[in-house]
Formats: sequence, C-alpha cells, structure tokens
Amino acid sequence: MSTLQTDTLRGQSVLVTGGSGFIGAELVRQLVELGALVTVQTRYPKLTRGKLPASVVVLEDLLRLNPSGYDAVVNLAGAPIMDERWSKKRQAELLASRVDTTELLLEHLRNLNKFPEVVVSGSAIGFYGDTGNSAADETAAGGEGFAAQLCRSWEASAQGFAAEGARLCLLRTGVVLANGGGALQRMLTPFKLGLGGPIGSGKQWMSWIHRNDLVRMILWLLVDGEVRGPVNAVAPEPVTNKMFTRTLAEVLNRPCFFPMPAAAVRLLFGQAGQELLLASNRVNPSVALSRQFSYQFSVLDEALIASV
Repeated sequence: MSTLQTDTLRGQSVLVTGGSGFIGAELVRQLVELGALVTVQTRYPKLTRGKLPASVVVLEDLLRLNPSGYDAVVNLAGAPIMDERWSKKRQAELLASRVDTTELLLEHLRNLNKFPEVVVSGSAIGFYGDTGNSAADETAAGGEGFAAQLCRSWEASAQGFAAEGARLCLLRTGVVLANGGGALQRMLTPFKLGLGGPIGSGKQWMSWIHRNDLVRMILWLLVDGEVRGPVNAVAPEPVTNKMFTRTLAEVLNRPCFFPMPAAAVRLLFGQAGQELLLASNRVNPSVALSRQFSYQFSVLDEALIASV
C-alpha cells in the first residue's frame, strides 16, 4: 500500500462479513495495521474473537451494527463451496449463504444514519463457467452451470448497494494460495507423500492468486475511487492444471506421477468436481492491470514457495 492509501484508510470505519475466514482474517489484520476501525459480523462470535486483533468489534446480530454507519463494507460471507457434494439441498444452502446474507446486510445498512461509500462484495471466476482455452476478462458474459448461476445471483443481490449510491466492486476470485487453508491445503498431503499428479487431462486452465495479493487488491479497491463493477482477482499468468501440479511437485521436491482420472473426480465430487476441478478457468485481471495494480506474486513458483 502507498502512503496515500494508508492515510486514506486510517480512521475509516470498515464493516467486514466473513472476517474470520482464510481470507477475511488476514484482511482484518491488515486493515487494523493501517489504522482502520474494523467491525466484523459473524455467526460465530466466540470463535472469531480469538482470531482477530483486540481492537476489532465482533458482532453476531446485524441489529447491533453501529447506528452511525460505516465508511466501507467488505462482504465475504458464504459457505465453503467444496466441502460437500452439490445436492439440491447443498445448492440451496450455498445460495442462501451468499444471496440471502447479502440482501439482509443491505436491508440493515439502509437503516443506519450513513450508507457506505464503497462496498467490495465477493464473487468468483466461476461466473465465467468453462472458458476452454479462451481467456475471459471482466467484459465476458457469464457461463453455464451451477457455479456460474451462484455467482450471477450473488452479484445480482449486491447491486442494491450500487442502487443506494455506493461504489460497488464485485470481487471475482480465483484459486487462493497461502499457508494454512484454501484449496492448496487439501492438495499438500498427497503431494508430500509423492502421490500427487494432474487432475483429469491436466489441460484445463487454472487462474490463481496469492492471498497476500488478494488482500492487497481488496485494500486497493477500498481506496481507488475510479474502479467499480467486476474485478478479476487473479494473478496475470494463469496455468494449466498440469503446469500447476508439476510446479507444486518441484517446489516440494516430490514426483508428480499419479494423475486423478476425470471419472474418479466425478465419482468423488460429483457436479462440483466437474465444474471446479475439471472445467477450464482461464481468466485475465484486465481491470487490475489497467490500474497498474502491483502484484507481489505474479509467477506461480514464487507464490507456491511462499505458501507451502
């Protein structure tokens, strides 16, 4: 962050939903370091309290929001998308945890004395569906499948913030890399045991970002008044799954001989496996690059070295 950006956030009141998660907790920590006055709304206040700096206000009930309002909101709440197979019940839960939560948040913010000037609301590159070998930027249309539908519905629910006058940024996040969580954490054990390998054909594209860059991108969106609308939160160099798994194996100094056949992926994960593991997500961060956003990790091997 530049000095200007640091000064801009100092003393600002920021409300974060999903603030105890893999991404949110790191965001909150950095906001506090930059001098922001942070409130976290969570369904698990006791668990959340222990993860965050002492100055953070932790609330469970939206009725307890500060009646004075907030300068900015970062809306990251949402149930984990890969924790269960996508039964009809689970799909409804995933939608509710994003759409219903966002609509409820909007309703409560409308009742405060001040509506936030900027809202950064979560989404994902699943919005684009299977892109094949073509690269999608923020101008691309939405794709097919449940993941794309979920992202479209989530983004649609957030449009109410813009209707109230906030500068709305829709954060379409790729695969997030860092220590201690996310998709990478699930991959490490088989790779460390020498049992890792490509998924399916390995030709499908993966768009990734290191958590440090993702948090820095959220902070940038909070202060750059020229940016609104969808923003692809990915590094500038997507890779194929084969390239990703080979690089991970090299970083861990392990072999990469054991591919997971597409049939096994579908058997284990169902529709989620097809859309999130076998589909191609080749996405470009055109908005970030056009605003000269500076990445700490633009190359995969450096990002993985910092993450394992």
